[in-house]
Amino acid sequence: MKIGFDASRVSIRQKTGTENYSYNLLKELLKIDRKNDYLLYLREDPPDFVKSFKNVSFKKIPLPRLWTQAGLASEVTFNPPDILFVPAHTMPLIHRPGLKTIVTIHDLGAEFLKEYHQFPQKLYLNRSTEYVAKFATHLIAVSQATKKDLISKLSVPEGRITVVYEGWDRDLFHQPSAEEVTAIRGKYRLGNDYLIFVGTIQPRKNLERLIESFAQAKIGLDLVLAGKPGWLSESIYGAPKRFGVQDRVKFLGHVPNEDLAGLYGGAKAMVFPSLYEGFGLPVLEAMACGTVVLTSQTTSLPEVGGEAVLYVDPNKVDSITNGIEGIVINSKLRDRLLVKGIKQSQKFSWEKAAAETLQVFEKVYES
Repeated sequence: MKIGFDASRVSIRQKTGTENYSYNLLKELLKIDRKNDYLLYLREDPPDFVKSFKNVSFKKIPLPRLWTQAGLASEVTFNPPDILFVPAHTMPLIHRPGLKTIVTIHDLGAEFLKEYHQFPQKLYLNRSTEYVAKFATHLIAVSQATKKDLISKLSVPEGRITVVYEGWDRDLFHQPSAEEVTAIRGKYRLGNDYLIFVGTIQPRKNLERLIESFAQAKIGLDLVLAGKPGWLSESIYGAPKRFGVQDRVKFLGHVPNEDLAGLYGGAKAMVFPSLYEGFGLPVLEAMACGTVVLTSQTTSLPEVGGEAVLYVDPNKVDSITNGIEGIVINSKLRDRLLVKGIKQSQKFSWEKAAAETLQVFEKVYES
């Protein structure tokens, strides 16, 4: 079987959710699957890790615009693989008739939180997801919550969806040593104890409400937010001054993945009261690093956190404030969640995700 893999995101240097998903899933697929051939469609030169595999070939499509709808579309029309896998939301409108397509849907945030997405990205995300939901041969959802949304919002038949949970990178995320934590705190000038948030700075992460809750909490900590700016982020950056905590809130910008374990491990807790998540990878990463987690009781986050995190109502400032105070002040609660979190994180791995994704490839190919 020749598997066409949209690898356009794997070489991006500042990786966020879908880029990390593409990179880690591809890496594990190539480790476990030596039987099938992989044709990688790329924007740039391939990453080093793929070059040693004999069952991998490359097609570089150096288009700055319309990469999917012109470049990739042309390739899969005139030289189609047996199946085409796209790891994030969209697929070519034009392709060889009968081409079997598998697309991963991470969330329907642009459908459920329309006010927090900008035009034209909102229109593109909605339309491309609607097209994929109707015409892709099979969909992979990264959580049961996303599967439920696909069924209820876009009327996708349940039999066309397979849930495959994401994993965490065991080369990057671990319980850091005291020396690692000290080095990271020095690098980012974190002199005080702190709470950490990791993710793109955008409204759906509920950061203005988090900062307001932090300002009300009776704790003597800083709040550190690690992530690059997203859309509609201006009001978030102004929130610390509005709530009188501008001296205690620090925005680090994009942080290399190599530094995240030290940041997680040095934090009193990871706070992630997001309004909507298709999976919630930072929750999993933090647990793997031995950091206790406060997160939302909604969407996919209880699937990731299980009984190992403290849940709050993301729409209520008082709930988040009480949660922050509880997770900081109650040492017995933190100790209990830490042990449970490490155990919970072991349920997820990229190796498992790759094996289950390969099963989907084989099922679709043979159907």
